[in-house]
Amino acid sequence: MTPVPLPVGSTEARPIDAGERLVLLDTLRGFALCGVFISNVFMWFSGRAFLPKEQMDALLANMSLLDKLLLPTVTVLVFGRFITIFSFLFGLGFAVQLGRAEARGGQVGGVYSRRLGVMFLLGLCHLFLIWYGDILTNYALLGFGLLLFRKRTDRTLLVWAAVFVFVWPLLGQLVLKLPQLLADTPEAAAAIAKAETDRVYASKAVTLAAFQHGSWLEVVRGAATFYLKDFLPMIGIGAFAIFGRFLLGLYAGRRRLFHDAAQHLGFFRKLLAWGVGLGLVGSSASVVLQQLIIRKVLNPETLPPWVGLVMSPLRNLGELGVAAAYVSAITLLFHRAAWQRVLTVLAPVGRMALTNYLSQSVISVFVFYGFGLGLITRLSPIVCILYCLGVFAVQGVFSHLWLSRFRFGPAEWLWRSLTYGKAQPMRRAPEAGVPVPAS
Repeated sequence: MTPVPLPVGSTEARPIDAGERLVLLDTLRGFALCGVFISNVFMWFSGRAFLPKEQMDALLANMSLLDKLLLPTVTVLVFGRFITIFSFLFGLGFAVQLGRAEARGGQVGGVYSRRLGVMFLLGLCHLFLIWYGDILTNYALLGFGLLLFRKRTDRTLLVWAAVFVFVWPLLGQLVLKLPQLLADTPEAAAAIAKAETDRVYASKAVTLAAFQHGSWLEVVRGAATFYLKDFLPMIGIGAFAIFGRFLLGLYAGRRRLFHDAAQHLGFFRKLLAWGVGLGLVGSSASVVLQQLIIRKVLNPETLPPWVGLVMSPLRNLGELGVAAAYVSAITLLFHRAAWQRVLTVLAPVGRMALTNYLSQSVISVFVFYGFGLGLITRLSPIVCILYCLGVFAVQGVFSHLWLSRFRFGPAEWLWRSLTYGKAQPMRRAPEAGVPVPAS
């Protein structure tokens, strides 16, 4: 899709019009949002990540064959893969904003910083009032780092992306395991690991009890405590790996790989092959380790510290590989007319990604937590996935209907209005209903 040209001399910062959007990117964003939702529900909203070892063992023993097969499937195809796409698109979006600002003869720094500031405030509300697993605050803080790389060479972007994606998580794991690595004897290292495991299990038990039986205020307090004590350190290890994915998106945006996707189909075919291969190599180690633990061949509490160090780069390789395969496959299919009609169904969901992301959290806390339906720890893996697909389908219909009358989703309108310091026009002009070219 060729962006609609701006009036000559127009340097005023403003939200982009529908005609300036890249429908392929909106489609990828909608696709990624569905996978992120499945990942969030499968482990966190469902309460599965909070179960003590004995209860998890009992749950695994009584699972249906389908549910048992879902565990490695979700590990390979979902966990970390869709958030990788989302992070990549965030960096690519910065490149798009930078390019449009340069085309206007303006500067992107001011408006971009305001966007991130508003995003951070929205994220704080989401994090502490709705759900602790918020990504908006992380993206907003890390997003400022892109300003430091906007004038760096393509080679520099790729080198630093590799460092952040593969080296930083390794260093984070090293710091995390340092007390064990410095222990005088293997027995002392095991005792340190067991003490930390017991602390985490105790913390999760208290949090789970609040989620199951607490009022909204008790849930908010319990979630905030869990976030600050346990969740924040965990995501801190992978924070700069997210930034590495931002840099890959910035690189792709500079190279106009998606603006001019039809001219880069050969590249996407190669990326698909490499993505599948590297994704399988990187993911296989995680699946093998998971199955050995499930079958009690290995005890996670007694694994030597070096296992986490080895698994870190392999896990990131698997996430990047599968994510690259998804992105390249959708891009290639998007350039076939029949598939394009199918895939663009996801585009309105992607255009309203913030609204849909926040509404997924609101719906899920009422479905799973005790002040709502109280289904936490009570849904099987397959039911969790069906729940996600059902909610996402409803969001798809709602997004189509909403955008047929309005320019932005509700949360997107708030975000833009606060960013630009004035209420943005919400209703679509009559001529805005003309279909936008898809490529």
